[in-house]
Amino acid sequence: MNDTIIAVLLCFGTFFCLVAAIGVARMPDIYMRLSAASKASSLGTGFILLAVAIFFGSTEVTGKIIAIIAFTLLTAPVAAHMLGRAAYFSGEPLWKKSVRDELGSGGEWFRHKDGAVEIPVNSDTVLESADKENLEKKKYGE
Repeated sequence: MNDTIIAVLLCFGTFFCLVAAIGVARMPDIYMRLSAASKASSLGTGFILLAVAIFFGSTEVTGKIIAIIAFTLLTAPVAAHMLGRAAYFSGEPLWKKSVRDELGSGGEWFRHKDGAVEIPVNSDTVLESADKENLEKKKYGE
């Protein structure tokens, strides 16, 4: 019976890891690739580690595996979110068929339809003259 459960969990884990790999290869932009990589691979890793825990059956191994699964499920989405924000703020374009840019309206930068980027500067920010020129170029997409 344990062998059947282990085989089913390994098949599920392999399936989700395969879906993550296909998603990374086939998705059109970095944001969708990050989503596919973080969600599907976390599930795949969790299923495979559950199979390992059942295979060994000891409390020591099971405890460590539960900690690893919890750590993976907590950190993978956060890491993908931070990578996505970094990609967005470094200027990585959205997919051309993206319907909504929620970060653009509430984030630090605002992207105009013509591709120009507007970067608001706080009144307490001190800029050198060269920085002001570069900011104007960025603001108007030059």
